[in-house]
Amino acid sequence: SCRGFPGDIPCRKVDPCTRSESVMGRFLELCRPFLGLVPEVAQPARKVPFKEKLLWTGMTLFMFLICCQIPLYGIMSSKNADPLFWLRVIMAGNRGTLMELGISPLITSSMVMQLLAGSKLIDVNQNDKNDRILFQGAQKLFGLIITVVEAVAYVFSGMYGPISEIGYGIAFLIIFQLVMAGVVLSLLDEFLQKGYGLSAGSSLFIATNICESIVWKSFSPATVNYGRGTEFEGAVIALIHLLITRSDKSRALKEAFYRQHLPNVTNLLATVLVFVVVIYFQGFRVDLPIKHQNYRGHSGTYPIKLFYTSNIPEIGRAHV
Repeated sequence: SCRGFPGDIPCRKVDPCTRSESVMGRFLELCRPFLGLVPEVAQPARKVPFKEKLLWTGMTLFMFLICCQIPLYGIMSSKNADPLFWLRVIMAGNRGTLMELGISPLITSSMVMQLLAGSKLIDVNQNDKNDRILFQGAQKLFGLIITVVEAVAYVFSGMYGPISEIGYGIAFLIIFQLVMAGVVLSLLDEFLQKGYGLSAGSSLFIATNICESIVWKSFSPATVNYGRGTEFEGAVIALIHLLITRSDKSRALKEAFYRQHLPNVTNLLATVLVFVVVIYFQGFRVDLPIKHQNYRGHSGTYPIKLFYTSNIPEIGRAHV
C-alpha cells in the first residue's frame, strides 16, 4: 500500500516496457492536433470513370514534368558533377529545379511509418477507419517535416552555393520553394491515390521521370561542341545527322554507336534490352496453394510475382 494516502490505496507497479508501449501507442494521438496544418485532397464524391482517370493522370504527370523544368530562383549555377545523380533517377528528382527533392520525402515517411507500424512500435488498427485516417495523416505530416529538413540540409550544405555568397534571404527563399514544391508533389500523389488516377503517384512519377530522360537523350535537338564540330545531344538525332553529313558511313555509324562524351545508340539499345527483359520477367510468378481453416475442401492459390518487392530494395539501398 502507498503510505500517506487516505485508506492506504494499493500501489500498482508499472512495467517500463508497458509504459514505453503506452507512449508509442499514443504517438498517433499526439499528431492529431497538427494534422490540420497538412493540406488534404477530398475523396471523390462518385466513382471516377476510366476516361476521366486517364485525363486526370495525364494532367498530373504534365504538372510534374513542368515542375521538373522550372529552375529554382536564386541558386548559383555549378558545372561540377552531380553527386546525387543516381539517387535522383530513383527518387524522380531533377537537379536545380522545383523537383530537386523528388519523391524522397514521400518514400522516406512511408517506409518509416510502415516499419514502425509493422514492428508494433506504434499501435495502429488498419481495420479501424479512424485509425487508418489518423495513420495516413501522421505519415503526411512526417513527410512534410522531412521535406523541410532535406531542404534546409541541401541549402546550408552549399549545394546551391556558399551561404556567404547567396545570402540568408536567398537561402530561405530557396528553402521555401523546395518546401512548397514538396507540398504540391504530396498533393498530386494523394490525388492519384484517392481514386482520381490510374495508379499510385510515386510509381508514376518515377516512370515518367525515367521516360522523360530517355526520350530527351534520344531525340534532344540541343547542340554541343567539344572540339570535334557541332554535335547533337540526342542519340537518334546524332545518328541521322552523322549519316547525312559524313561521307564515310561506316565511321559515322561507329561514332554514333560508341561516342563517349554524349548519349549514343548503344546506350539506347541497352536500355531497350533491359526494358524487354524486365517486362518478360515481370510475368513470372509462383502460385502458393492455400486452404481455409474453417471450411474443409475449400482451397485456392495466392500468386507471388518474381518482382514482388519491385524497386523497394533499390530505394532502401539509396537511402542508406
